[in-house]
Amino acid sequence: MSEHKSNNKDIEDNKFLAAIGYIWILFLVPLFLKKDSKFVQFHAKQAMVLFIVEVVAWIIPVIGWILGVLALVFAVLGIRAAFEGRYWEMPIVGKYAKKINL
Repeated sequence: MSEHKSNNKDIEDNKFLAAIGYIWILFLVPLFLKKDSKFVQFHAKQAMVLFIVEVVAWIIPVIGWILGVLALVFAVLGIRAAFEGRYWEMPIVGKYAKKINL
């Protein structure tokens, strides 16, 4: 887990959008609405990877249930980090989110 620095105005202005991205498919809203915000894009990309994990978890029975619970926990922690104005790179998820270029 790593922390990133960003411009305070960017964070203060965009906490809500960064947080709602962790609510299932809503990651699309901040992803395309705030392309100029590093803070929002950071959280939206992680939320997108989490969404993919949740979809896979939904398809795979036993392992899927465990992945689904982990994805929910990560989503809640991501929402908290966004509302606190922090960059929080999730284990595993953050690595894949960094590879997304939009």
